[in-house]
Amino acid sequence: MFVGVGAARVRDLFAQARANTPCIIFIDELDALGRARGISGLSGGHDEKEQTLNQLLSELDGFDPTIGVVLLAATNRPEVLDPALLRAGRFDRQVSVDRPDKNGRVAILNVHLGKIKLAESVDPAQIAALTPGFAGADLANLVNEAAMLATRRHAPSVSLDDFTAAVERVIAGPEKRKRLLNPREREIVAYHEMGHAIVAMALPDTDPIKKVSIIPRGMGALGYTMQMPIEDRYLMTRTELLNRITVLLGGRAAEMAVFGEATTGAADDLVQRARDTAWSRKSGRLPSPPNVHAISICRG
Repeated sequence: MFVGVGAARVRDLFAQARANTPCIIFIDELDALGRARGISGLSGGHDEKEQTLNQLLSELDGFDPTIGVVLLAATNRPEVLDPALLRAGRFDRQVSVDRPDKNGRVAILNVHLGKIKLAESVDPAQIAALTPGFAGADLANLVNEAAMLATRRHAPSVSLDDFTAAVERVIAGPEKRKRLLNPREREIVAYHEMGHAIVAMALPDTDPIKKVSIIPRGMGALGYTMQMPIEDRYLMTRTELLNRITVLLGGRAAEMAVFGEATTGAADDLVQRARDTAWSRKSGRLPSPPNVHAISICRG
């Protein structure tokens, strides 16, 4: 009973647009509709999604630029789009939107900060400096988290401390103060995090330490060491990447030096963070800041 519904809705969409010119058609998450056809040979021309895509392509072919209809679309996965969508006369003008720099974050924050009561001492530039690598959605979430933290403590306005705590909450997850660790585990976590911090302070060209904590956060972090860059970075040298890997291994080295053996808590440092940083060095891709070195729960 649903055969042809998608194609019929596409035809109806363009018919309504032509009847209401000037008009803008915006398609969000274009990859849900325009995924490449025939991937892995699992679909054919009879597939309902392909019929909908074919109808969209037919409408684009008959698109008259003089009728006053503009077609826009957005996607986070341009690599999976069907090549036919990107040919001349269709979606041939492409604009890549990268993560904002500091000035861009200030502009985005000014939009979202107008919705809350901000303390007079808070400068959006200070918040932007705390959030390198954040996208627009991350900044919106950050403002909401800071507002909730201020509400919980019955504050008349949102202060910079609320935004600092919100950054930690967004990056590392909420605090789990009810998670009880025995004294032996707390000692291991403390030495592990101090290993990260001491190595980071001893090496040159590393991001400054923002906070060291042994309070569990999120789903698996028993403690964490947070490094925050002082400015946006677009290039990193080989030495800086090696220093970052060294800092990641500092927690495991501290466990070996103090207790004579390592624990499963360094799994995240080794399996994900250090491996990803080494891969970014090999591929030339810059690892995304900020750095949070967390000792995690063994789940196996």
